[in-house]
Amino acid sequence: MSQGQGFGFGLGKMKELTEAFKKAQQIQEGAKQLQEELEQMEIQGESGGGLVKVTMSGNQEPKGVTIAPEALNEGAEVLSDLVATAMKDAYEKSTATMRDRMEVLTGGLNLPGL
Repeated sequence: MSQGQGFGFGLGKMKELTEAFKKAQQIQEGAKQLQEELEQMEIQGESGGGLVKVTMSGNQEPKGVTIAPEALNEGAEVLSDLVATAMKDAYEKSTATMRDRMEVLTGGLNLPGL
């Protein structure tokens, strides 16, 4: 009878499984901490050379909009475009930050969807 073959996998596989569970626990704890950090972050997007600035948290919660007085002279349509562009910039920076932090957290694990 071969050694360590209960239930179709040996002790080596049990050790790998135990290590995987430990890593999953570390990732879960790290994800909770990361979520708290992302909530506190302020990431700024801008447009029109800084005429409009939008601030979001690291998890894409809108925090504020700043519009320079000069932008008000551009008219409603242009101002609307400037705000939308600044929002998109902030969103892209925020999602990139979240993605980068998750990659660091998972430490090179090949997890689907991350």
